[in-house]
Amino acid sequence: MSLVTDEWAYALCGGMASTKRFTFGSATAVMGDAGTLIIVEAGDALDRSCVWNADEVRLLGPAPTPIRKRLVEEPWEWGAEDTKLPVHLTVRNSEGLVYLGTGSVTRAGTVLSPGSDEHVLTDCVLRLASPLTRTDLERVRPLLPPADLPNLDWLGEVNGDRSSALEQFITGWHPAASETVEPPSAQAAAPNLSAGLRQLYRLARHRPRCLGVQNRILTVAKHQTDPKGEMLVFGEENQGGFYWSLLWTLDGPEADPTVWFREYGEPPIAEQEPLSGFLIQFSLFEAAMGADFVALSCQLTAQQADRLTERLLPVPLRPFWPGAPTRFYVAPGLVLYVSDEGGDNGFSAWAGATHRSALVPLADVPIEWDQFDG
Repeated sequence: MSLVTDEWAYALCGGMASTKRFTFGSATAVMGDAGTLIIVEAGDALDRSCVWNADEVRLLGPAPTPIRKRLVEEPWEWGAEDTKLPVHLTVRNSEGLVYLGTGSVTRAGTVLSPGSDEHVLTDCVLRLASPLTRTDLERVRPLLPPADLPNLDWLGEVNGDRSSALEQFITGWHPAASETVEPPSAQAAAPNLSAGLRQLYRLARHRPRCLGVQNRILTVAKHQTDPKGEMLVFGEENQGGFYWSLLWTLDGPEADPTVWFREYGEPPIAEQEPLSGFLIQFSLFEAAMGADFVALSCQLTAQQADRLTERLLPVPLRPFWPGAPTRFYVAPGLVLYVSDEGGDNGFSAWAGATHRSALVPLADVPIEWDQFDG
């Protein structure tokens, strides 16, 4: 990574006289016959273009049509990647212009322009050909001091007042929003709901993300019975591969019923925790999955998993999800789960954080990260 002049950077695309300059949100995009130059400002933000981690630069648009076509459409045939013009990535900081190297588009989002058949590029992720070192990353993306991180007061209630633990975790992790999921009348129309689900729906009225971002707890209006009419289905996997249900009774809800996990076409399996513990586990899993800042490692040995979790506090619940037994570990502003997929390297880990700094203690653990946003 080196400090360069604007003239040097523009020359990568064909020179200042022969290039066109565009604004891509807060970034500058320069397009020429020899390539494309992207300039982002140094810093760390969720709402503007920046260096996101050691591997990625994230751009937030909208982008003008020529840049959209250059980045995601020219050429777009199978096997044509080698013929695409290079994309050069730079960061402007207090020193000047810092050259990061080339990158390639790995993800892009578009929306249809109102009253038009044309799509607008709204966001774009470019993966660097050569990852940044920790020192270089801090040079172009200085780590901001943490805001107030959610505390762990709820953890002491997990095997006491689980209702209080659930409420403390959700209200501490998810900021209150103005939108609502269902009015109170929808809950009143379902008198057989257990107390745990009633509490979750009450919390979700102003914190709808607590109903899930990967998998989901169904709103009351979408509750259904299983094919045999024996179970009340209240939650499902994001692609419909499995669902969670409670035994359907006419005598009123149990105080803390068993939760049944079922893949379609397979016999149901009981979750190890009843509904009170399951809702805490579900909330932890979805908090990690939906976090802005994540760390992911897909193949770990049991020893590596132990090293990863030794600085964290375990959540004292039996494993979640029969498909791959999953345990949870926490620190202020951090939820990490470890799933046992089976085999010698059969563990996977996913950490989610409310602030990037909460991931920093994991950076020194000697494992290979598939993604690390700290």
